[in-house]
Amino acid sequence: MTVRPLAEMVAWLDTYLEVARVPDSANALNGLQVENRSGSVGRIAAAVDATLETITDVGRREGAAEGGVLLLVHHGLFWDGNIPLTDRRFRRVTALLDNDIALYAAHIPLDLHPEVGNNAGLARALGVAIEGTFAEHRGVEIGVHGALDLSREALTARLDEQLRTRTHMIPGGPRQVRRVGIVTGAGSSALPEAHALGLDTLVTGEAPHHAYFDAMEWGINLALAGHYATEQVGVQALAERLARQFGVPWAFHWHPTGL
Repeated sequence: MTVRPLAEMVAWLDTYLEVARVPDSANALNGLQVENRSGSVGRIAAAVDATLETITDVGRREGAAEGGVLLLVHHGLFWDGNIPLTDRRFRRVTALLDNDIALYAAHIPLDLHPEVGNNAGLARALGVAIEGTFAEHRGVEIGVHGALDLSREALTARLDEQLRTRTHMIPGGPRQVRRVGIVTGAGSSALPEAHALGLDTLVTGEAPHHAYFDAMEWGINLALAGHYATEQVGVQALAERLARQFGVPWAFHWHPTGL
């Protein structure tokens, strides 16, 4: 079995994802968030969220392997800020250390990555011919847009099949989808840009109440496929790419929220 140094894999990830260049929330803390005791990696795990359930599951299923485990997530440990290492954060960190699991988080750097990113990956899964980027966030464009020739109903079915989800479609646009934008997660704030670009459909994860009226009045189909569901794409693609680079096996840990 191949065991690689954690530091070597982290350095490759930081460069590949350009974590030093891509702006993000201060609490995202992209990169290595927790190192493991052994400082080595014999298996890679991918998950959307660094929850206690996920960490415990990774420890149970992957922790017995030779070498430690590198857990890649989209949503890391520190979204609630700089708080004491007590209560649920203490339990999460303890579970990581007890199971020799290192934790690496990639938020916006994974959203916008052209190869393994959530948005580019979902576009490919749906058959969208990417033509450009949009959806400006902190000075960078994180979404993609392009051409697709598919009925609204067929797009909904394809999303459900590809993401194991149940898409809620707000039918503000035409029945035949031809110009689609994709911003995974909570991406409905991109509706004004989608309208300005002349897109007829926006695929995202979730939306606030007022987004319904924006979509209907601007004539845009708004496909809400779930925050979790739409953001499972990138961590799996990243884990697969890292596994190929270092010859270490990987597995995805599915813990859907239904949101």
